[in-house]
Amino acid sequence: MIEATDVRKAFGKAVVLDGVNLTVQPGEVVSILGSSGSGKSTLIRCINGLERLDGGKIKVDGFDVSVPGQLAEARKRSGTVFQLFNLYPHMTALGNITLVPMEVLKKPRAQAEAEGRALLASVGLADRADAYPAQLSGGQRQRVGICRALAMQPRYLLLDEVTSALDPEMTAEVLAILAKLAEQGTTMLFVTHEIEFARQISNRVVFLEKGTLLVDLPTKQFFDPAGGLAQPRVAQFLSKMRKTENP
Repeated sequence: MIEATDVRKAFGKAVVLDGVNLTVQPGEVVSILGSSGSGKSTLIRCINGLERLDGGKIKVDGFDVSVPGQLAEARKRSGTVFQLFNLYPHMTALGNITLVPMEVLKKPRAQAEAEGRALLASVGLADRADAYPAQLSGGQRQRVGICRALAMQPRYLLLDEVTSALDPEMTAEVLAILAKLAEQGTTMLFVTHEIEFARQISNRVVFLEKGTLLVDLPTKQFFDPAGGLAQPRVAQFLSKMRKTENP
């Protein structure tokens, strides 16, 4: 499981995470909601070791991300899909997917490429294996990013606002892939502003406010007037987001 215990992170005097406790069990889909600056993306970056903790602990299957010798093992168990794709522009879609499995997992090129092509086919990109990122649409690049994360066969998929840079049509493409992964039992920690999508695929919804975990409830309870909506800040946030989604 992923275990975050009393996690604290600050950038200078700005406290971004203030004593966050969160557990994600295998098979769960947990959506993280909150306004910009609430600490959502920072939490993801702390889980995959891209940000160093100022306090507390994060363990992935028992491996402490703050311990250099254990971080590599923790990263093998979680794949991250970033907001802005982060694909290598000089490599093809297939090259982006196969690089880390070959270098880190020491997979033979033929095996890595066969698995990479199968992943591309699963997201409707079988014919784009040899295309470079500049030749792909935003939605296609994000699907390649998802394949790249899945190529490491991670137990956990960390998704950081993966649709925020996409137009509505491309967003729908990517969300359809994530819904399919959720149905297949992929464990996901999903930072998003897509409220209705979070409601549809999540087992639990977490709400962060100014670095504090304000609410952590099963999805149905989170959206219930007697549950998460009983928190004025949650009700205010959801009302505002729904107006944005349905102007």
